[in-house]
Amino acid sequence: MELSILDFLQYNFSVFWSNTGFANATPGHLVMICIGLLFLYLGVVKKFEPILLVPIGFGILIGNIPFFPGLQTGIYEQGSLLNFFHSGMLKGIYPALIFLGLGSMIDFSVIISNPKLVFIGIAAQIGIFAAFVLSVTCGFSPFEAGAISIIAAADGPTSIFLASRLSPELMGAIAISAYTYMALTPVIQPHIMRWLTNSDERVIKMPPARAVSQTEKIIFPIAGLLLTCFIVPSALPLLGMLFFGNFLKECGATKRLADTAGGTLSDVVLILIGITLGASTQATTFFTGTSFMIFGIGAVAFCVATATGILIVKLMNLFLKDGEKINPLIGNAGVSALPDSARLSQEMGLKYDSTNHLQMHAMGPTVSSIIGSALIAGIILGFLG
Repeated sequence: MELSILDFLQYNFSVFWSNTGFANATPGHLVMICIGLLFLYLGVVKKFEPILLVPIGFGILIGNIPFFPGLQTGIYEQGSLLNFFHSGMLKGIYPALIFLGLGSMIDFSVIISNPKLVFIGIAAQIGIFAAFVLSVTCGFSPFEAGAISIIAAADGPTSIFLASRLSPELMGAIAISAYTYMALTPVIQPHIMRWLTNSDERVIKMPPARAVSQTEKIIFPIAGLLLTCFIVPSALPLLGMLFFGNFLKECGATKRLADTAGGTLSDVVLILIGITLGASTQATTFFTGTSFMIFGIGAVAFCVATATGILIVKLMNLFLKDGEKINPLIGNAGVSALPDSARLSQEMGLKYDSTNHLQMHAMGPTVSSIIGSALIAGIILGFLG
């Protein structure tokens, strides 16, 4: 029996409607869209790390447009464009390229001239172990706990790298958490810095760093690569690219490559990783109690890492002579939130003494933390992978 024109139109309209976002929307999609709008607000209006929050926030909107399964639209559907982007995270491509760009922008002079600052970055890694213990206590498997633990360092690329190896199904929540706390450094850390320091400590002036020769700068990435990766070969994808990028910058013969790695290439990768991370928060897979538990663990661990960095400075000062003491306001920079944590050290230092410039000193703990978190990720892979 032939369908009437009216029946034909009704049938096709019902098929069309079933494929729209309105028909497939769930409360989870609406909540995630609101979170995406919040990220955009924080990035655009509040200026909280906009180069991270704006791509991630817009990616959350993209990833939470409801759709009918099978259209090859979603990030977790094989053959979709977003799934192709997602493979850059699963294969560890984006984290390695991010580390290449970081290396081409970082100046290691501060830790070459003042090696004791390295201990601040190392001490702050205690937050990683706190996150691991807390995750296991909350019922996560050792593999999942290992993937979650790097959140404490607010090291997004390393979090993605480790999660892709140990617990890919949790990678979206882990990476979003790490990048969120990196962006919220100016909101969370000042309270901890004030609580753990007194008025005399906040105005400590640190002596200028000694001048570092170009030869030292050239030798450092080579020595750093050989030393760290001989100890922890599984960290090679990250640290190899970090030190390679730095060598491009310091050797003096590849300025064009260094500029590309730290400029155009980094910008492209940041856009891709931000959009992909945001889209990976698709409500049907992301909006779970597990994701919110990971965010909670990350918050606690990030605070532990920040506090540990400050407290280790206070401990070190007990053994340092006057004139050599370290301002504990740079202890917050023991997390890997580059450059936000070092910038915050500067702002807090100027707040209590308008002539006290701490940013260059604070870069020491930050860059050592980047190396340290990658090393610990390699160690975790060695134990669990």
